[in-house]
Amino acid sequence: MMKKISVLIAHYNNGKFFEDCYLSLIHQTYTNWEAIIVDDASTDNSLEIIESFIQNDTRFRLYKNSENKGCGFTKGVCMEYAAGDICGYLDPDDALLPEALEKSVEKFEDNNIIAAYSKMLMCDENLSPKYIYGGTKPICNDLYFFNCPIQVAHFFTFRKDVYFKTPGINPDLKRAVDQDLYLKILELGRVAYIDEVLYKYRLHSAGISQQSTKQSAKDSFASVIFETMQRRGIKKIKNHEVPENYTNPEEIYDLIHYQSGLLYRIETKFRLLFYHTNILILPSFLSLQNTDFSFIL
Repeated sequence: MMKKISVLIAHYNNGKFFEDCYLSLIHQTYTNWEAIIVDDASTDNSLEIIESFIQNDTRFRLYKNSENKGCGFTKGVCMEYAAGDICGYLDPDDALLPEALEKSVEKFEDNNIIAAYSKMLMCDENLSPKYIYGGTKPICNDLYFFNCPIQVAHFFTFRKDVYFKTPGINPDLKRAVDQDLYLKILELGRVAYIDEVLYKYRLHSAGISQQSTKQSAKDSFASVIFETMQRRGIKKIKNHEVPENYTNPEEIYDLIHYQSGLLYRIETKFRLLFYHTNILILPSFLSLQNTDFSFIL
């Protein structure tokens, strides 16, 4: 039986870009999918635009927040409506490559795999290709993996039942929502790396790439990392104490700065060679381990 995949779209004032998102879904090579759209009380004509595209397509379901609640809350609501076995978030101003769902679902034929992620293509405002994001790569995921620098990114898919074994997305988060999701999911099993571009990420003036929102994303990501350390019971990293409370993002980044160093990268490559597989995670966290914040959502 073909697994059903739920494509989750948390939307706010992005109607002008939605056509590309919509077209990328209806042209998927994999056919057993649904799209859950939750609008976070948009203030423009986005809902009219979205409804004009999806009104005759039962694969799309549109829901609306009664008031603006933010990204974390809205992405959490998407999960409540998902009916698929596999889930993945697609931002309404982005798009998927035609084989994105098919290539992702293939990885879940292995029952030990709980999540998968691919490479992504960075695009301009018109969704014309600019470059492939170079940070995405296979990972050695363990107790000290915090995805900083960013290595796990779009297109990230995961088993729905595994998500509900986590604390869930923090509804109070406005930024770094995806990073919060990744770190929680990755604590519970094995992840597969897809060495192909499956996702188109749109860079535009209203996006998070603006400098002011970059700093906000950086601060939010630091708080997510700190909460991850607390959740995993980490008291020390490289003989440095983890603070009892979060007060300063730089204090958190300093603790894991070594993971950006050459020696750490070499060590990681050797560890990957040792495992001889593209399914790269150390079960139950048995051993140890300048970030681009422009797409931390």
